Amino acid sequence: MTPTLSYSPGACSLAPHIVLEEIGLPFQLSSVSTTDGSNRTPEYLRLNPKGKVPVLIYGDSVLTEVPAILLFLAYSNPDRGLLPETTDGTVRAVEWCNWLSGTVHAVAVRQVWRPETFSERTEQYPDIIAKGKKNLADAFGLIESRLADTDWAVGYEYSVVDPYLLVFYRWGNRMGFDMRGQYQAWTAHTLRVLERPATLRALTTEDISVWQ
Repeated sequence: MTPTLSYSPGACSLAPHIVLEEIGLPFQLSSVSTTDGSNRTPEYLRLNPKGKVPVLIYGDSVLTEVPAILLFLAYSNPDRGLLPETTDGTVRAVEWCNWLSGTVHAVAVRQVWRPETFSERTEQYPDIIAKGKKNLADAFGLIESRLADTDWAVGYEYSVVDPYLLVFYRWGNRMGFDMRGQYQAWTAHTLRVLERPATLRALTTEDISVWQ
């Protein structure tokens, strides 16, 4: 059956969207806006009680969480070369995805964009946001150092990690970080990802830009 990806334009669901375009097989998209609350409707919560995007429906199965979806797509389409063939390469991809999802996104990004997640006291929000930006600056510096001597995040080939990194680069721009000026290796990596037709198709469909 044709898989369906529930996504929100510009959200972390952009990464599996790009990977589906890379695979090149038919798939469907279902837009779920995280800004108008459609991710909290009873219908969507029956599909994903977490109330988050993305969700991948394939056959009779429902899969959530970006790292899980990326790995599933890569393993289900081994001929596309979306994961390294070695055990070390695969676990390095998992290492990247877990950190990006569980620390950079779930903590630092949410501190900046969703301070209410961490406190109900609105007077604390400025401090939470400031700490989130500090945490992001530390994470972005680590990403920059990891990309300094390589074209791709894992090994020498493109993998599912690379479009995931694109998501955070775009978010950095939207948060006001000087991504081009401060993170030259990551910018060069981003430009390589943008050269791929699959990336451009996904960005066009979602009507978004990496630069704003």
